[in-house]
Amino acid sequence: MLNLIIDDIPNISVITKIEVLRFNTSDKVYSVLQSFINESTVFELTEDVVNKTISVCKAHKIKLPDAVIAATALVNDLTLVTRNVSDFKSIENLELNNPWEPV
Repeated sequence: MLNLIIDDIPNISVITKIEVLRFNTSDKVYSVLQSFINESTVFELTEDVVNKTISVCKAHKIKLPDAVIAATALVNDLTLVTRNVSDFKSIENLELNNPWEPV
């Protein structure tokens, strides 16, 4: 199922980039994470994403980073792949996939 969602090049929000790279870790692990980011399409904070984030925040009790990630997916018509479905499930028109959930 996941192979139907993920393209050859991963798509991530700039917030995901920050969240992945902000932790202290070994140089080896950081290098792997940086390689993943470098091979991904990183969606920046456009005016459309900012406006959608504002509307998501007004409509839902959600942390700002999660709202930006959700807005990025909505604006760019992407499926949000996350283990943390509960924080996003009430957002209308947001396509979610939890690859850790049993089929």
